[in-house]
Amino acid sequence: MTPERRLPLPLFLTYSRAGTTIQTLRALALVIVAGAALALGAGIGPPARADTDAAAPAAAKEGEQLFDSHGCGFCHENGGRAAGKGPKLAGTERTDSFIIFRIKHGKEGAMPAWGSVFNDAQIADLLAYIRSLKD
Repeated sequence: MTPERRLPLPLFLTYSRAGTTIQTLRALALVIVAGAALALGAGIGPPARADTDAAAPAAAKEGEQLFDSHGCGFCHENGGRAAGKGPKLAGTERTDSFIIFRIKHGKEGAMPAWGSVFNDAQIADLLAYIRSLKD
């Protein structure tokens, strides 16, 4: 009779006969939770909807004034309707959470962080403006 060959397992998947199922389920749950956290942090999710509450006309008008007065159009040309040094914002498929994060924290070497300049209400107004843009 030949001995059974087993593949080496990572330490957290090693088992004794009594705890095999529980330890495997714990490892699987850990992988699922970690994957979900990474997906949320990366801004991956369902496409943003254009009919969000942030798309109110008054908020969009305030956002447009902030956009213009802070020089956002220098990189996002034609009021965000065309790509320049920065991407075109009109019709973006990025999620609201991604856009808010990018406004607050910027992107190294590409976009300054505006989190210390704009408060949350102003950022919501900027988001409303971006969502209101039409090509």
